[in-house]
Amino acid sequence: MDDAHREEFRALLTARAEEIAQTTAALDEDLDALATARGQDTADDEHDPEGVTLSAEWSRIAGLRAEQMRERDAVAAAQTRWDAGTYGICAGCGRPIPIGRLRVRPMATLCVACAERAGV
Repeated sequence: MDDAHREEFRALLTARAEEIAQTTAALDEDLDALATARGQDTADDEHDPEGVTLSAEWSRIAGLRAEQMRERDAVAAAQTRWDAGTYGICAGCGRPIPIGRLRVRPMATLCVACAERAGV
């Protein structure tokens, strides 16, 4: 991987980490607001025909947050590989991961062939 690509992928990982932090903070605010609403509202929102229940909304936001946490961990692992000098090297076969794949999936750990074999 040449220096221009290394800089490109470092910037992609940094930008993605920042996006995840912002999204997670917004989701945390939403969860806090729902917690407050759940604590203040004694009405039976489970049978409200006008919209989603607080419980359903809580589940939706918690699921989105969990996905952000998984992606945060993947970015952190990619940054660790970066620091170790193994970023962009396939964990399956040891060959370089194609630049195009890294542009689409900067946290990729497998080349296309190994990912196909693994079914991911």
